[in-house]
Parts: sequence; structure tokens; C-alpha cells
Amino acid sequence: MYVKFFVGLLGLFLFGRQIVSAEAVRPGILQYELYQEQLNGKKVALVANQTSVVCEMERIGKNVPAAGSEEGVHTVDFLRQKGVEVVKIFCPEHGFRGTADAGERVGDYTDQQTGLPVVSLYGSKKKPLPSDLEGIEVVVFDMQDVGVRFYTYLSTLHYVMEACAENRLPLIVMDRPNPNAFYIDGPVLKSGYTSFVGMHPVPVVYGMTIGEYAKMINGEHWLREGVVCELTVIPCRNWSRDMIVELPRRPSPNLPDRISVMLYPSVCFFEGTVVNEGRGTRVPFQVFGHPELENMSYVYIPVAIEGMSKNPKCLGKTCYGRDLRDQYEVVKEEKRLRLDWLLEAYRNYKGKTSFFIPFFDKLAGTSDLREAILAGKTEAEIRESWQTDLEHFKKMRLRYLIY
Repeated sequence: MYVKFFVGLLGLFLFGRQIVSAEAVRPGILQYELYQEQLNGKKVALVANQTSVVCEMERIGKNVPAAGSEEGVHTVDFLRQKGVEVVKIFCPEHGFRGTADAGERVGDYTDQQTGLPVVSLYGSKKKPLPSDLEGIEVVVFDMQDVGVRFYTYLSTLHYVMEACAENRLPLIVMDRPNPNAFYIDGPVLKSGYTSFVGMHPVPVVYGMTIGEYAKMINGEHWLREGVVCELTVIPCRNWSRDMIVELPRRPSPNLPDRISVMLYPSVCFFEGTVVNEGRGTRVPFQVFGHPELENMSYVYIPVAIEGMSKNPKCLGKTCYGRDLRDQYEVVKEEKRLRLDWLLEAYRNYKGKTSFFIPFFDKLAGTSDLREAILAGKTEAEIRESWQTDLEHFKKMRLRYLIY
């Protein structure tokens, strides 16, 4: 009885208000016994942001905090409480505290809460310089991914791995559940379309955790000149690929909840068009619209929202489109991208020639999708064009799966 009471108090101390069960998912950072010796007595750099939270997670539908809540201890605080000497922080797009707008450049600064120097990897550089790594003995990467190729935390992972390989530093990736790991879909990125929103020949939704993805980067020799990073992946516990968990913090400013996270892989294609993808509303990636969309009844007006979207497309204009908030369960059951939303918007847009912008091909990882839509191909025809590449990817991916 007394042991159970002590364990309960310890859980409350470590994890704030959240009370979890023995079956709750434990992200890699919680498996301290698996990496303790690698950090003892070492000067550590941490690649982190607002999602770097030490707390357990349960399946969607249970009594768990919503994304964006304040549950959990930050990874930097957790490690320092354990006596780990964290001396520097590297941060990705949106900054260390996750408040910068999409695409907004972030500079280096000192974090007021920890007093640690923060080096931005989304400003003047995307990759740590040798001078940034001077005195560092181990690098720890702990950020929540959402399992989508154009989510830029993957590119940050790539460049951190490359820098570690070139500077002969070990990298520890703390694995986390991928909320979109339960399916694989979309065009595979082709040679010539590499960018920061797509660096590797993988489909839009690739069905792997960030730890598994790091193994694939190494194993496929995707780093510059084929260098290999000294990599350790600390796995999650009690998680399987078909399990969807509630994330304790929003992964980025415009993914505020599980609906946005689920619909993001499909709705993000609108970022490569003139159509607003819900930025400038409180439900980003859950609606889409434009003033020139015809025969569509949902109406909204994008506005500037500090901390989410300062200058959304169609700012202050009445947009007509669709409310997709009731589509969460549909995507979950169908396990595929909702290409029909993009096709519907194209059909209903008055000025067809101006619908796409150059960014679209970078998101798609190919010009084939845009060209197929312009040619009037059906959804079935477009999907069929993906299948050979998808099957090849699925076979390659098997070599790197942990769960």
C-alpha cells in the first residue's frame, strides 16, 4: 500500500496533473536507464522545441490532456534534474518555445527560462556549424514529429545527423509516437524536387517514427557524401503503429489538436495553391476556402492571429470552401490521403491557370500530381500512378522498423 502511494506521488511530481496507467505510452526520453551512461559526465547539446515534453500518453478517447495543454516537464529540465550537463540548445522551425510563424526566420538567442544559449536551425543556417559543436560531446534529439514528408523537423534531423557524422559526435534520438503512422500514401519524392520541405525519396505519409526514419537516413546513405552518423535510437514503450495517442503539446503553432494533425497531410497541399488552408482561423488545416471558389457553402474570413498566423492567405477576405472537422474518423478509417478535397477545390476555382503556385511541386515532391490535375485525370488514375513507387518504398522501409 505504501509503495503504491509513493509511486503515485512520484508520478504526480514528474508528470504534473496527468495520472497515467501502466499501459500508457512511454516516449524514448522516459527510458532514462537506456541512455544514462551515454550522458553521464558529458557536455550535451539538445535539439528541442515546445514538444520536447517528458510525460506519458494514452490512446485517443481516454481521459488525457488536449494538445496545447501544459502537461509534463520539458526535456531540458528533466535532463538537468537528472544531473545531465546540457550546455546548448538547437531549435527548428517555429523556435525553441514554438511561437514563431510558419517560415519565419529565427535567430540565435539566450533562453530566459534556462539561461542556455539557443542556436537556431531555421534562420541563417539549417545545419549546425563545427563552431556550434565545439566542446559538445553528445547530441540529443527529442522532438515530436507528425509523420509527414514536408514537415520540416525531418530536414532538421537530417542536417543534425550530417553535422554529427562530420564532427564525429554521437547522436541519441529519443523516439516518439507518430500520430499518422497507421498508413502510407502519396507520391514519392523524385530526384530534382529536393527542398527543405522534402529531402528524401519517401511518400507524403511514410508510416514511421522519427527514430525509425533516422535509421533509414543512415541506412540508405542519404547524408552528404554517404557519411554515417553514430546513432542510438531510444524506443517508445507500449506503442504500436496502429495506436493513435493524444499529443501533450501542439507540434507546431497551426496544429492545435488531433483533428489538425490527422487532416494536415491532405490539407497541406493547399499551401501550394492560392487557396487558404485554414491559417488565420482557430481551426487551421480543418477548413479550406478562397473568395473565388464557387458552389461551396462554408464561409469564413482569415484574420491575423498572433502566435499562429500573422499574415495568412486571403487575409480579411470572405472565403468560400469546406469545413472538414467531421472528417477525422473518415481519414482514420480509410487510411489514405484525401485527394478529393484538392480536386474539388480545383474544379470550383474560377481562374484555373492561377490555382497552383510554384511551391506545390515541392510539397508534392514531383510535378506529376499537378500535371495530372491539370490534365483532368481522375482520383483513381492519380492514385494508380503512385503504386509502383509506394511498393518499392514499403519494402525498403521494412529494414528500419522498430515497432
